[in-house]
Formats: sequence, C-alpha cells, structure tokens
Amino acid sequence: MDLTNEEMLEKAKKPAEEAIKLHRFYHGKMQTVPKCCIRDISDFAIWYTPGVAEPCRQIQKNPDLVYEFTNKANAIAVVTDGTRVLGLGDIGPEAGLPVMEGKCMLFKYLGGVDAVAICLDTKDPDKFIETVKNLTPAFGGINLEDIAQPKCFYILDELRKDCKIPVWHDDQQGTAAVNLAGLYSGLKITGKKIDDIKVGFLGCGAANVATIRILISAGVNPKNVLITDSKGVIYSGRSDLDDVKYDVKRHLAQITNPDGISGGQEKVFEGADVVFCYTKPGPDVVKKEWVAKMANDAMLFACANPVPEIWPWEAKEAGARIVATGRSDFPNQINNSLIFPAVFRGTLDVRASAITDEMCIAAAKTLSDCAEKIGLHEDYLIPTMDETWVYPQVAASVGVKAIEQGLAKITMSRDELIQVAEEKIRIAQETTKMLMKEGLIKSV
Repeated sequence: MDLTNEEMLEKAKKPAEEAIKLHRFYHGKMQTVPKCCIRDISDFAIWYTPGVAEPCRQIQKNPDLVYEFTNKANAIAVVTDGTRVLGLGDIGPEAGLPVMEGKCMLFKYLGGVDAVAICLDTKDPDKFIETVKNLTPAFGGINLEDIAQPKCFYILDELRKDCKIPVWHDDQQGTAAVNLAGLYSGLKITGKKIDDIKVGFLGCGAANVATIRILISAGVNPKNVLITDSKGVIYSGRSDLDDVKYDVKRHLAQITNPDGISGGQEKVFEGADVVFCYTKPGPDVVKKEWVAKMANDAMLFACANPVPEIWPWEAKEAGARIVATGRSDFPNQINNSLIFPAVFRGTLDVRASAITDEMCIAAAKTLSDCAEKIGLHEDYLIPTMDETWVYPQVAASVGVKAIEQGLAKITMSRDELIQVAEEKIRIAQETTKMLMKEGLIKSV
C-alpha cells in the first residue's frame, strides 16, 4: 500500500533519530584490525623488529615494492577540512568526522578498500594541499571530501597535478558520475537523446559544476545548458562574474546559454528535459510551479542533503515523470556511494596513476547497464546499495578504461578484474558478518 504524504514525512525523520542513538552506542563506525596471521608472540619478530627491517631495505632500493610489502595498494585517505559537510555547511573538522568515518565504512564494505578518515584543522587551501602531499607516501589514493567551493576546484587541480597517486574529489567527480548514470537510464526510459536534451542546473557549486563538465564530455550540447546560482541565471557579461574567484562560473557562462537568458532561478526549469538541483536543503527550495514548466517526460534530480529541494511526490504531482533524490529511503537514490567504492576498487587494482573523466563515464555507463539488466522504470534508475554484484562490474569497467588510456601499471582482463574485486569485497563483507556473529560487533 502506498504511503500518504504525512507517513512519508514521518519516515524521512527516522534515520536522524536512529543515528544519534547508534553513533553513541558504537562510538563511531571504524576500527583497525590485523590482516596477517598472528600464530603466537614469536610472529612479531617477522611483522615487526627484527624481521621488518628487510622489507624496509628492499623498498629503499626499489620504492615500487611498497605496493607489494605494505597495504598501500589498498589504502586511501578520506580528507576534509569540514567547510562544506553534506548540506550542513562549514561545521568544522570535528563535526565532519562522523561523515568521514561513514565514508570509510562504505569504502570498505562496498569496495573492499581500506580508508582512513583525516580531518584537517585548516581552511587555508595551500596548507591543505601541502598536508595532503606529505601524506601520500602512506596511501594508494586520496579521496577529497566536503570542501567549500571555489577552493575545492583549486585544491583538486593542484593535487592532481603534483601527486604521484590518484586524487579525486568525490563531491565533484563522484557526484557527476552517478548523475550521469541516472541520466543515461532516464534517457533510455524516455527515449530522448543526450545531444538533444535541454539541461538546467539549479546551483553552481562543486557537484553541479563537475556534473556540467562530465555531461558535456558525455555528449550534452553546452548550448542547451542553463545554469543558475543564488543570484540568478549565469550568462556571459554578468558583471559580478568579473571577480577572479568566479573564474569557473565565468568559463561556464562563456560556453553555455548562448542566447544570454537572464532572470531568476525558475528560468532553468522552463522547457527543460532534466534539471539537476544541488543547493540548500529543502523542502520548498524548488516550487511546484517551476517543475510544471518543464518539458514532457521531464527528469528532476533534487539531491540536497539531508532533505531534497522538493519532496519527490510533490514534483511528480507537478508533472515530472522521473524524480531522484540523494536519500536511501526514497526511490531513485542518486548517491555517490554507488560510484566511489567501485571507482577506487578498479583504480587501485590496476594501480592507475589518475582517475579521468573517461573512467568516470565508463563507471556511469556500467551502472546504468546493470540497472537495465534488472529492469529500468521511473522509480528504478540505478541499482541500490544492496545489489552488491554491481560494484565489481563497475570496478572492472574503470580498470579496463585506465588500461586503455595507458594509466595502469598492472594489466588484467575484464574477467580477471571482476574476480579480484569480487574477492576483496567478499572478504570485507564476510569479516563484518563474522564479527557480528561472534559478538565482537554487538547488535542492538
């Protein structure tokens, strides 16, 4: 039986209520455990002194051996300064730690990736960059998280330029890839073509900027794109974009909106086939009358956290055919957790030196194809997190693309990459289940 609007609103409150109780009960979500056998105390002579000196000497002679003798090949850092956490804003590094721990948990359980939460007590982008560079010897990759814009663009560009390991910003590349996956599926349902659609973007932060870039790379015509920020539609010649800190917006103004359309935020909805919303938490940020002005068979991605810009049932009442949000308790969750564990799994398994747009597009196509195999419909655009067979498929596509682009140090077939990913993810999930069964992770 379908829930009433009031029942759905009550359901939406439940996760927050449970979160307080369970976070306090478990004192966080992550811990460290050995991955090697410890038969008795004498094994410490192998794993620590004196035996450990020999691997150290070998790595000194050949630094690449660090990937063979340590966990670097499967370890990443999840790094934030706490300046743009979810929809909560600048809440600081301590308050951002629960989110970073959650991210690490998803990396491990869904991707078999060992992730460490690192919250930096600085808002200076150059200090942030320097710190992350100094951390890279210990990690095989860097996942940037919840950093305010515009400095997030600068930080990502500088780290990708200088670091020897792959660096990506999940709020940019991860969000863009999962948005593209949802769009691919929506186009299959509506029968529209990617190079014909009119696309609106409500908000011009990191998520939407990256989505604009990757959608254009995937075939969206920039002339069919309209973007708005808090001051209205972005167009070439808007005087406030002359400030140097708005160079990203200025560039987007030059390649989109060729007719110089101006006006308020509602403009991006007029005649749009799809609108991506990444603004402030709702509801009532997006008005029903705005949605009513979209094209037939319109798609709306209302992805603010923790509450979407408009409740999905209201958007459908206004005429949208497909509505997606960032919440797991509503249909069509468009969430990075369906992308980032697999992207890093595939990246690490081939030891790729970077994560490119092409790798992200490959991940998006595979995610949509997996949903198509199950059966696409208006309330099922991409797989859900419990369909864990999808993650090795996406990881393999990322690894194959890295190999094709000449970015990989390890070459494997697609089938081999799937097998490697399946095994690492299986171990992570079975370990958690075993700890729960033995009472080492207590049930509540």
